[in-house]
Amino acid sequence: MSRFFIDRPIFAWVIAIVIMLAGALAIFNLPVAQYPAIAPPAVTIQATYPGASAETLQDSVTQVIEQRMTGLDGFRYMKSTSDSTGRLRIELTFEPGTNPDIAQVQVQNKLSLAVPLLPDAVQRQGIQVTKSATGYLLVIAFTAVDGAYTSTELADFITTNVQDTVSRVTGVGEVQVFGSPYAMRIWLNPDKMNQFKVTPGDIRSAVLAQNAQVSAGELGGAPAVKGQTLTATITAQTLLETPKDFEQIILRTTEDGATVRLKDVARIDYGSENYNILPRWNGRNASGIGIRLASGANALDTAEGVIAEMERITPLIPEGMEWDVAYDTTPFVKISIEGVVKTLIEAIILVFLVMYLFLQNFRATLIPTIAVPVVLLGTFAVLSAFGFSINTLTMFAMVLAIGLLVDDAIVVVENVERVMAEEGLSPLEATRKSMDQITGALVGIGLVLSAVFVPMAFFPGSAGVIYKQFSITIVSAMALSVIVALVLTPALCATMLKPVEKGHTHEKKGFFGWFNRKFDSSNARYQGAVGRMLHKSGRSLIIYGGLLAITAFMFTRLPTSFLPDEDQGVFFTQVQLPAGATQEQTLQVLAKMEDYFLNEEGDNVKSLFTVAGFSFSGTGQNSGIGFVRLRDWSERPGKENSAAGIVQRASAEFASWPEAQAFAFAPPAIRELGNASGFNLFIQDRTGLGRDALIQARNTMIGEAAKNPVLMGVRPNATADTPQYQLDIDNAKAGALGVSVSEISDTLTSAWGGSFINDFLDRGRVKRVYMQADAPFRMLPEDLNRFYVRNNDGEMVPFSNFSSAQWSMASPRLERYNGLPAVEIQGQAAPGMSSGDAMDAMEAIAENLPEGMGIEWTGLSYEERQSGSQAPLLYALSLLIVFLCLAALYESWSIPFAVMLIVPLGVVGALLAASGRGLANDVYFQVALLTTVGLSAKNAILIVEFAKEQFDQGRDLLEATLDAVRMRLRPIIMTSLAFGLGVVPLAISTGAGSGSQNAIGTGVLGGTISATVLGIFFVPIFFVVVTRLFGNKRAKQNTAAQGE
Repeated sequence: MSRFFIDRPIFAWVIAIVIMLAGALAIFNLPVAQYPAIAPPAVTIQATYPGASAETLQDSVTQVIEQRMTGLDGFRYMKSTSDSTGRLRIELTFEPGTNPDIAQVQVQNKLSLAVPLLPDAVQRQGIQVTKSATGYLLVIAFTAVDGAYTSTELADFITTNVQDTVSRVTGVGEVQVFGSPYAMRIWLNPDKMNQFKVTPGDIRSAVLAQNAQVSAGELGGAPAVKGQTLTATITAQTLLETPKDFEQIILRTTEDGATVRLKDVARIDYGSENYNILPRWNGRNASGIGIRLASGANALDTAEGVIAEMERITPLIPEGMEWDVAYDTTPFVKISIEGVVKTLIEAIILVFLVMYLFLQNFRATLIPTIAVPVVLLGTFAVLSAFGFSINTLTMFAMVLAIGLLVDDAIVVVENVERVMAEEGLSPLEATRKSMDQITGALVGIGLVLSAVFVPMAFFPGSAGVIYKQFSITIVSAMALSVIVALVLTPALCATMLKPVEKGHTHEKKGFFGWFNRKFDSSNARYQGAVGRMLHKSGRSLIIYGGLLAITAFMFTRLPTSFLPDEDQGVFFTQVQLPAGATQEQTLQVLAKMEDYFLNEEGDNVKSLFTVAGFSFSGTGQNSGIGFVRLRDWSERPGKENSAAGIVQRASAEFASWPEAQAFAFAPPAIRELGNASGFNLFIQDRTGLGRDALIQARNTMIGEAAKNPVLMGVRPNATADTPQYQLDIDNAKAGALGVSVSEISDTLTSAWGGSFINDFLDRGRVKRVYMQADAPFRMLPEDLNRFYVRNNDGEMVPFSNFSSAQWSMASPRLERYNGLPAVEIQGQAAPGMSSGDAMDAMEAIAENLPEGMGIEWTGLSYEERQSGSQAPLLYALSLLIVFLCLAALYESWSIPFAVMLIVPLGVVGALLAASGRGLANDVYFQVALLTTVGLSAKNAILIVEFAKEQFDQGRDLLEATLDAVRMRLRPIIMTSLAFGLGVVPLAISTGAGSGSQNAIGTGVLGGTISATVLGIFFVPIFFVVVTRLFGNKRAKQNTAAQGE
């Protein structure tokens, strides 16, 4: 094949140009993302039951829906939360690769079976099903300049003008407004209601009747009488629009013509739909909008689309109101991708310099350099064909591939140069002879390196998605690299290289002369050392055994994790006050937090958006959350100013606050897999032991975890139990007094819970009407007795006549996991420990849980447990396939052992480097290990291939080996240096995205160094020992051949 192209260089160029064109076109169409769609698809069900407690909601809504969620394709796990503000959220997670649209349709079909069984109030509010990821993509804050607007006015503007347009942007899964729009509030006065003998039921009926659209038909409608000349639509009653309209609603007319109107028993005003949530931005009144990504959507495109939409509606925003991005995860994506591209360019320059140092000839150096753009662009074309994106993983694979792909071209060029120098052939003849010698080795190296990475492509789960990106990128780069080395490089060698006179190997003058003399003397010393080692192979094998033991020991000691934590330029804070604390107290704590971040950490923190009444662990007056946006990475150099450093300082500061529990935590590496880095688990009550037993088990676990040095920040992801005032209705007494139970329930729901009646028109938009007792009449337990219920005789009966009450404690938020009552625990590993260690520690603590309780991992921890158990299988499979490829290549079962025995020598370097820098055995390190395996095997092949060829020609075993060592040292050192220096920029990078770059760069660099330094000494020994042990027949044949 090579001969064909050596004679037709233009044909070779045409193929290269076509490959580059395909890649160049693909680059413009490839989407850009931080990670591929690693997170499994999720579908969320949300419902509201106004005024319901968490327990009521769980029993009457959550469980009813959960029990119908059976028989879903690719279903993994489901978690639900029901809280005391009447909000329910059920999140169903599916296997990676499940089509989110199909999953959503299936969930909707199952939900339709549950809807008829739910309370009317829930059905009236509507049930939402969305396919969206858990974490926020963006949070946009709206603020009032100089306090010109209240939070409600801001939220109303967002709901009316922003929410709908933003939710139509492609890729937006779910939009949450922090705050709520205007509503018409009817504030009841129980004293006046009793005076006029009016109940909440009367008010609801009157509003429903008098605030309604009536379809009254038309005059002259068909069929009409003959000769009709008039047609007109009749309009009767329409929806009311202002508080004045509502004040005039008539509740009752007496016989003497006097009327009781709504304004006589209630105050009517514009208000907020609910008052639970109060956002602030940098200490000013605010409202905001949180945007979650749809499953499988592209984060960068979606964020750009949302910002473009916001800029389009900016002219419509009234004066005195402004918006800003309070939380955004996409700059990190852009910067980390840019960082890898920069690394890629640095790697290409370093590789060029290494080649120039060894080849000492600009033309010879140019040939492998031409291979780089051809192969890289070709790889982009392959990515496009597989439907991949340009993401950190595919870009890392490209950086790793640079070192590997120039190797093939270097081997060709170096060999052509050697043949010309030793035999004095013309470039054309030398190229032909050279290609005959090394085509086998090139294909072998290509096959072996591909064999290392191919098994990765078939792994299941989220780790499998990561592996697949690497696998397909590197394998396609390798395949293209071999094609270029067989097609384009020989054609270039034949046409571009200058002829060399026989015996004129390299320059003898200047720097290169000095370098060559040093290298040759080192080579001679190296051959001598190898010769001595071959005569004392026993001692070398003992050293090898020792290295094996060290490798095994270090491998077991290396901490594990899933992905390295990154400084994403944003993090969260969460505040939890004691049970029963009010919104006012929560706001004071959040103000203290604002002061800390904006003043103490002002150099690092750009903005802080806080929301009182909402947090990841539940809603309620005593909880709050903060979205902290940091300044650009370039403005905060040094480890102490990284997100992790700021979080650590903030946590230390918060720990000294007596009035509240506050936490700061960074988002996880993959945003869709939850909100906090660290681990997440649920304790499940599997046998119905009850809520108290579950809380007891949780507190015991957290207490044990606090004593464990491996763990830190272990906390319940829940709010503490709050006091509840339990009202007991004596149905017998109520019956005797002629009061119906439904009338009692209606009065309670309307007066205290706040009841939705129907809609009204506000500036052309339909909004809601609510009624509730006015604030002064529902502050204390005694206020219950101000309310009366009308009996069958028309008399007003006070509540105290048929009810009693007592105080109790109950949870404001109930969780379930896979349909069982559960509580969630979150935590992190202590500094210097990995998430794998922390998870093992939690499992050890969980063994002491009472009978009938168990733990289940969720989110990122679930993925980590799956990927950790797969890694050994991945290594074994890769090694087996490499072995089989080598056996096929050498037509021998024994020779591959000589190559395979080198593998642990590369691994020991990778392990030393990783543990030296305190890195963990995560997905990136596993990829680095596999790359090291491929690289060490490649070095071994270069020596073994030549030694075997010489030996098969009848030369003495030791002579053949030493000759191979002499000839191949230069290309081995050259390719390994090129590869090692190619990953140096990854290993030493800082700033955005450096966590994963260091993880992969360190492992590969360490592995390259040890595989090369140890490999060049041990490979000859392995070859000789293996040949002597297994190849006696071959050796005898050679001796016989020499004797003749």
